[in-house]
Amino acid sequence: MRFFFITFFIYLELFGVDDNEGGKSISGLLALPICIYWFIYFIYVEALYGGTLGHQALNLRVVNINGKEIGLTQALKRHLCDWAELSLFGIPAIIVIKTTEKHQRLGDLWANTVVIDLKDLEQLNIPQQG
Repeated sequence: MRFFFITFFIYLELFGVDDNEGGKSISGLLALPICIYWFIYFIYVEALYGGTLGHQALNLRVVNINGKEIGLTQALKRHLCDWAELSLFGIPAIIVIKTTEKHQRLGDLWANTVVIDLKDLEQLNIPQQG
């Protein structure tokens, strides 16, 4: 997520238009590359490699509930819920993660996915639904 925001702010600084409040904004066609970048970085990379750069750096992988690789649709479902999970300072996400057995986010519940730690051998044997 940090990598995305860093590149977003660089893009905003380079291509943003000064507003009257001391900030910058992007609109119209200039906003399209941000949407495309979001899709490629979060959806496509996750579906192709099992996680973003951050997941890979921490030896984490997104898999379906049966431990198999996820597809494009599951990655899309996971991230369509990002806005709801990050609203209210992430409190909704924290509540859902803390109260689900497999510590899943809203997007994970909808997409039937789970994030596993590749170093934790117990997690690699996933199919234990209750």
